[in-house]
Amino acid sequence: MSRTVPLFLSGAKVEEGFRSALFDAANRAGITPNEFAIVAAAEKLARCGRTFPGIFRKGDFEMVGFNPAQGTQVGGAV
Repeated sequence: MSRTVPLFLSGAKVEEGFRSALFDAANRAGITPNEFAIVAAAEKLARCGRTFPGIFRKGDFEMVGFNPAQGTQVGGAV
């Protein structure tokens, strides 16, 4: 059985335009920017063939425009 552990992602500095795009995309997906970033990281890991247990449920990737079954994005860039 896996256990949950904290994931500390604070302290990053980005350009204002990137931050605005991230917050807008997260808002449109109905999730927080942190959740959006975690899903994006999981998407990249899945594309690289990594498998992992976790917090993800069916539909979580599709919510932000990624279909892991097809390995493609849908509805534009994430």
